Amino acid sequence: MPSPLPNGVSVKFAQRSAYKGYRSFSYLVPEKDYKVVDWADWNWAGYHMVECTLEEEARVAEILKTNPYVSVHEHADFCTRDMSGKAPYFDAMRQGRDACAYEALSYSNIDCVFDNMMDGTNVISSPAGWKWIDIVHDLGMRLCDLAHQDFLVHCTKADDIFSAKREGKIAWVAAEEGAAMIENEVDRIDILYGLGVRQLGITYSESNALGSGCREDADGGLTRFGRECVERMNKVGMLIDVSHCGTQTAYDAVTVSSKPIIMSHTGAKAIWNIKRLAADELLQAVAERGGVIGIEAAPHTTMSHTKSTHDIDSFMEHFEYCGPLRLGPRELHRGQLEHPALARQARLLRRGHRQGHRRQCDPRAARGLGIGKICALRREAS
Repeated sequence: MPSPLPNGVSVKFAQRSAYKGYRSFSYLVPEKDYKVVDWADWNWAGYHMVECTLEEEARVAEILKTNPYVSVHEHADFCTRDMSGKAPYFDAMRQGRDACAYEALSYSNIDCVFDNMMDGTNVISSPAGWKWIDIVHDLGMRLCDLAHQDFLVHCTKADDIFSAKREGKIAWVAAEEGAAMIENEVDRIDILYGLGVRQLGITYSESNALGSGCREDADGGLTRFGRECVERMNKVGMLIDVSHCGTQTAYDAVTVSSKPIIMSHTGAKAIWNIKRLAADELLQAVAERGGVIGIEAAPHTTMSHTKSTHDIDSFMEHFEYCGPLRLGPRELHRGQLEHPALARQARLLRRGHRQGHRRQCDPRAARGLGIGKICALRREAS
């Protein structure tokens, strides 16, 4: 599917040859072994090619060829075809077989994807979600599905990213956006790590035993138990995510943690003042301690007063706003995914950022999955 550009250059919307056509649960017999869900087609809305100059195309090609592209927050699954109300979707979720979007990923340029799976929609046994047995069920079901194909590689260390890239495959990282399911059991962090989870959010919008979520009217900060959990995550090597935390809870996690943390999907509250996004002080606190900021691309989040329709331009406003805060792109370089070779990607992205190339941080990286979290940000020395 070539896409003509204004300068006459064609860019092909290509599928990776390493993908052999596997669909979720192909090892079973539909309707006999499991109930078939009418999932929407992954490309139901079509796709959009960002127009670039020849020089920009060359730069994108260089970045993609020589550096791993990591999307630090995704849900690589489907919605039901019928989205006229909540019932069809949640009925599908209660089946406990969330289908992975292998084909969609095969059309992306992603080398590593952090997949949060069913997450807050995991209502297998409870309409409130976030139950321990359900989270373990979802994780086990996805790992079983992955074991029957070889396009997505279960990633537990940084070397898995580089080996997957060399083979034209995608490193898959298990992540959970919130920690409500650990309840008051700190040892469950060890269990999740043992099951392959490498990123865990402190809260998912609502408060839990660890701290306050961003949806709450009051933010009591990280609890005493929450501090214990942060220390345990540091010890086992679990990357800490504060994207959905209340401001004080997130700030406490940053200061208590002995290792850098991540806000995998957020934006600048100064650009669009909603509770879901982060104030300058929090962004700087994360960055000053070596952390990573990923820019959110979910609908109706990273909008702006100049672009009230959410699109790549409003997304980039949040990205560009971080420049005056002394933030600049850098590598994903945390926890058990640490690897010094990722530094070269940081240098390339910083150079493009300083030169003011608005869309040169891999503008077509997310052809298969939407805009995605294209770049990560950190503080640079003056």
